[in-house]
Amino acid sequence: MTTLTAGLPAPLGAHFEGNGVNFTLFSAHAERVELCLFDQEGNEQRVDLPARTGDVWHGFLANAQPGLRYGYRVHGPWEPENGHRFNPAKLLIDPCARRVEGEAVDDPLFHSGYDSPDPHDNVAIALKSVVVNEAFDWGNDSWPRTDWSKTVIYEAHVKGLTYLHPDIPDAIRGTYKALAHPVMIAYFKRLGITALELLPVAHFASEPRLQRLGLTNFWGYNPLAMFALDPRYAHEPARALQEFCETVKALHEAGIEVLLDIVLNHSAEIDLDGPTFSLRGIDNRSYYWIRGDGDYENWTGCGNTLNLSLPGTVEYAIQCLRYWVETFHVDGFRFDLASVMGRTPDYNPHAPLFEAIKNDPLLSSVKLIAEPWDVGHGGYQVGNFPPLFAEWNDHFRDAVRRFWLARDLKPGDFARRFAASSDVFKRHGRLPAASINLVTAHDGFTLRDCVSYNQKHNEANGEENRDGTSNNHSFNHGVEGPGGSLDVTERRRDSVHALLTTLLLSQGTPMLLAGDEHGHSQHGNNNAYCQDNALTWLDWEQANDGLINFTAALIQLRSQIPALMQNAWWEEGDGNVRWLNKDAHPLSTLEWTHGAGRMQILLSERFLITLNNTDEVTDIVLPDGEWRAVPPFAGEDNPVVVAVWHGPAHGVCVFKRS
Repeated sequence: MTTLTAGLPAPLGAHFEGNGVNFTLFSAHAERVELCLFDQEGNEQRVDLPARTGDVWHGFLANAQPGLRYGYRVHGPWEPENGHRFNPAKLLIDPCARRVEGEAVDDPLFHSGYDSPDPHDNVAIALKSVVVNEAFDWGNDSWPRTDWSKTVIYEAHVKGLTYLHPDIPDAIRGTYKALAHPVMIAYFKRLGITALELLPVAHFASEPRLQRLGLTNFWGYNPLAMFALDPRYAHEPARALQEFCETVKALHEAGIEVLLDIVLNHSAEIDLDGPTFSLRGIDNRSYYWIRGDGDYENWTGCGNTLNLSLPGTVEYAIQCLRYWVETFHVDGFRFDLASVMGRTPDYNPHAPLFEAIKNDPLLSSVKLIAEPWDVGHGGYQVGNFPPLFAEWNDHFRDAVRRFWLARDLKPGDFARRFAASSDVFKRHGRLPAASINLVTAHDGFTLRDCVSYNQKHNEANGEENRDGTSNNHSFNHGVEGPGGSLDVTERRRDSVHALLTTLLLSQGTPMLLAGDEHGHSQHGNNNAYCQDNALTWLDWEQANDGLINFTAALIQLRSQIPALMQNAWWEEGDGNVRWLNKDAHPLSTLEWTHGAGRMQILLSERFLITLNNTDEVTDIVLPDGEWRAVPPFAGEDNPVVVAVWHGPAHGVCVFKRS
């Protein structure tokens, strides 16, 4: 007969203490909690958690060891109209499980019931939580702590980045280990990025709808267990924790930070027709925002929305974030649909979770990046996050695309975005690095597709091309898709160069989408979340080496420009920036608001960017002095020395004063 002692109410989850395992579970509305233990043959033994401290149920199992599989059956009211959906017939995974076994298949047994509880036991297919040993020898590992002003982010998918790399051993392609292979470390160093931002690596599930279509969730924005590293990206799944730690350690040794895209806004339980894996059966009312009729507030567009305004759920989120920093030494987070984190239920920049992060000495010291919107009322909050957070700047993305591709943006609006969007971020003591500048991201067209497609082409997603945004500000240069004449090819190349130059030489923190420097195309699919295939995997053998060199040269050039390295707002007359017309005179009021897209940006009095987004070849008079075109716009051995630049149509060039 298994007996539990009271144990301790913290921390959350199952923790190996050397002489046994301490189990804790938050549930404010449960009436009874059964811990379910499984032997090697899958036989289940149930025992009640014997103690409750506040809203945390807990117990200690002496002599239990890592590798123990367990779950919970939680008893309480079935009152759908009040948001209560307790059903002990369903085995539930620990919300803080460090490892999960099994597959989240589309099966009615995972449904806990709609108007009444489903009585069928799901243990035969249920997922199991697993106790893990979190020990890892970090040796002399240290966080790079790259200053925001020097940060260049590279957004990538663990599998998609390396799965087709010919110089990485077949057995580890697409895994955590591949990220730290010497070939990849050398590539990151060659490119010059300082931070690798990974799409979600917490254990996720494929939505039932995708499973029925024969598709899978590739991006990972459907979290099943937020504390559990997904074993599918491990070379040896049982060693996933150790492999990821080894990878982070190797990247740190190379001076590269690791940022994680984390989803704290919804769970894989989706809507009321969805499966019950964990939170719904543990304490539906506490974990989710519930409407007056008992249904979910769907401010995420994913069927449910996590309620992170209550003390218990705030503590859950804080412990989750601390776990990733303490256990895996990650350097920060990008928060998906981050407005949810500030809902109380309206958005509040002083929401409990924000305050808890600010007051946590560990979490307040890492990089924090918000995707500053959700799909609910009042969810668009760009510029309104607390000072600790940087934010994805969609103003920059849209403006840069409009200036170079749609060509419907005036110089003044372009300059405002180039200067870190001070109208949006210069408040509450925030600095320019708070603007995460991006032209592309995982969500949307790739850079090559921005210059090759006027319309999205998402037919492969099984939604008759209805999914994904139609507001892309893209331009196909006269031919939809690949191919076209030499003229089309050259104009697309010039547009790509202009977009990359603007991204990497603007004030703020640049984020580059992995593959954009390759010329990677998704054939017009701007919502490839369910495409785990060659559409999304980077084809290294077809990578454009010239474009890689161009991108690397821009990142290197960025580091040489003091105006971009200071992380201070540019002020008139401070020597950081001057905005000039094509004749080297300051832009007039009329030119700011109605001028053509021909201008010059003088940075630190030594670096000059000339821009021409028209179809006309233009002579540009450079400021006084001798100017040399710099790589990648001229070779080191053959610099272009000019006073008047015979600028190409629709192009950009960068010069350095001799």
